Amino acid sequence: MLLELRVENYAVIDNVAVEFAPGLNLLTGETGAGKSILIDALALLLGDKASTDAIRHGTDKAIVSAVFDSDSPAIGAALESNGIDGEDGQLILRREIAAGGKGRVFVNNQPARVTVLKQLAPHLAVIHAQNEAVLAFDAGSRLALLDSFAGSDGTAVAAAYGDWNGIRHRIADLERDEHDRLRLLDLWTYQRKEIAGARLQRDEDTKLEAEKRVLANSERVQGAAMAAHDALYESNTSAAASIRMAARQIEELTRFDAKFRDTLTELESARITVEDVGQTLRDYAAGIEASPERLAEVEDRLALLDRLKRKYGPKLDDVIALADELERKLGEMENKDEVLAELRLELAKAATSYLDAARSLSRHRYEAARKLEKQVESEINELAMKARFKVQVSGSDEEGHWSAGGFDQVQYLISANPGEPLGPVEEIASGGELSRVMLALKTTIEAGQGSRVGGPPLPPSFGARVGARGRNGGRSSSQRALVFDEIDSGIGGRAAEAVGKKLKQLARTKQVLCITHLPQIASFADQHYLIEKKESGGRTRTSVRLLDAEERTREIARMISGAKLTDTSLKHAEQMLRSNR
Repeated sequence: MLLELRVENYAVIDNVAVEFAPGLNLLTGETGAGKSILIDALALLLGDKASTDAIRHGTDKAIVSAVFDSDSPAIGAALESNGIDGEDGQLILRREIAAGGKGRVFVNNQPARVTVLKQLAPHLAVIHAQNEAVLAFDAGSRLALLDSFAGSDGTAVAAAYGDWNGIRHRIADLERDEHDRLRLLDLWTYQRKEIAGARLQRDEDTKLEAEKRVLANSERVQGAAMAAHDALYESNTSAAASIRMAARQIEELTRFDAKFRDTLTELESARITVEDVGQTLRDYAAGIEASPERLAEVEDRLALLDRLKRKYGPKLDDVIALADELERKLGEMENKDEVLAELRLELAKAATSYLDAARSLSRHRYEAARKLEKQVESEINELAMKARFKVQVSGSDEEGHWSAGGFDQVQYLISANPGEPLGPVEEIASGGELSRVMLALKTTIEAGQGSRVGGPPLPPSFGARVGARGRNGGRSSSQRALVFDEIDSGIGGRAAEAVGKKLKQLARTKQVLCITHLPQIASFADQHYLIEKKESGGRTRTSVRLLDAEERTREIARMISGAKLTDTSLKHAEQMLRSNR
């Protein structure tokens, strides 16, 4: 759940801090006040690309930060894998965009990368933007929506496809025409010979670099070691001599006070340790020789290793691994016919494994599609539409249709008017209908309505739990905040009221943030925030504040009648608020 969002020097926002709560958080304001800018700022904390154009004019950097209440194991695992400490169930994100183009990211006040934000994002919030309706109906997104509802696990299919595709490429390498085969043989033979001739050893470059540092500074290293040896062991004022003298005095003390016997034992142990270190330093210094010849050998060897790493690396282990791979490839080329026969057998087995996994996934999708279409159709018709909705799964298990995601294709079909044939949603639905279809889909998927159709549970981003106490009692059932940026585009009247009810229903179990221009929707808010743009000191500034009951009435009245409030609009606003509590 999103607890707080702070935005500084971002676009028209000077400095804004907003505290959000469980339930339905509605944000309203005049067109151009900066409502969508807040959502854009939140998107930056979820890993979106940053632009220096968003930095407020006259400032050096923009800062966006947020506090999320989340104790999800998935988030904990992501933090641990990136070496970031937790914060007792809270997650603090901060992102800075500098005018020079270099930005910084902090997670729990520790430096991090944007990739960490992208790892955390699916478990924190999901933004449904006003232009998403069309974009979300591309082929990949249609399939992803169905898999999200079904909780489909495509791991086995992806792994089987990777195995099959890898074998297929190995066969293709062996079946190249003779000219290409000879060219590759020459190249691989040369590369293997060059690497093998170097007689590489793992971590050799690291050890040689350390030796080079010592050889290049042999006099300084030897002098430092001997000086330390003298200070610890050799001179009359050495640490060992001082400890021996102190021990004699303490031994005298023990004749009068027995409590110093333990101290005497500790001093003796310290003396032995100091003398051991001193002798080690002496032996180390004795072993150092100023050898220009050896230094030259080390530098030549390092130059050879660097050249091989530049060609075949970037690391020495990569070069060694390439040598093993070249050995395998050359062995296959030399025994081409035998290897091809074996690979074709492996390919057939891999194809069978892939088909088994892909067909199982496909059956799971077909079953999920039937349940999803019924639930979405029911949701759509609660949004002031009388529509038929169908999730059409198709595809062929012919080899040409195979992919890491299976061989299925998904189409969402709708008939928005009685008697009209079904057609693709993105082609025949109006803007308002698209918004409601998307809301119905998101509501069904995010709320997890209906039982699963078998198979694995939803991924963490769709079913994680968090213990956040809500205004209406109980606990929030999902840690993700659902953000709707003007998803009510193109609707009004009865449809707007239906969308408001649907958002209110969704907010009973989840935190929902919604930007809207419609009073019918705003009247359902648990928390109503007003975004205002004002001029002060010759600069435009955007502010955000939580409205009290009287202010809410006036804001909804403004949304009804415009800038000039009337008694009629105020009474209408009061009636809407009473009806939609």
